[in-house]
Amino acid sequence: MTTRTTSPPPDAGVPDCRGREILDRVGDKWSVYVVHTLGEAGTLRFSALKRRIEGISQRMLTVTLRSLERDGLVERTVYPVVPPRVEYTLTELGATLRSVVGQLVAWSVAHLPEIDAARDRYDARDDGG
Repeated sequence: MTTRTTSPPPDAGVPDCRGREILDRVGDKWSVYVVHTLGEAGTLRFSALKRRIEGISQRMLTVTLRSLERDGLVERTVYPVVPPRVEYTLTELGATLRSVVGQLVAWSVAHLPEIDAARDRYDARDDGG
C-alpha cells in the first residue's frame, strides 16, 4: 500500500502569518462591502455609508471602518463643526484593493444565475445533503 503525502500550505501551523491576517481583514464580508461602496460612491459620511450597506449594524460598521483605517485602506476625516462631521474615503492603497473587490462583485453578479441553479439542484437532492 502506498501512502501519499502532500506538502502543507506555506503558512500551515503558523498562527501569526501576516498574509493570513491581511486576507482575514480584506476578505471579510463587511470589509468587502465597505471597500466596494466607498469605491463606487467616493467620500461618504458614516450614516450615508450605513444606509448603502444593507444589513450592517452601526457597531459592525464602526469596527470595520476602524480596522480598515488602521490598515491604511480607509481615511477618516473629522471636521471641527457642531455636530461633528466625519467622512470616510478610500486611500490610494484602498483604491488598489477596490479594483480586486470590483472584480469579485462583477463575478458574483455575472454568475448569480448559475449559483442559484446549483443551489436549487443541491436543495432538491433526496440524500439530505
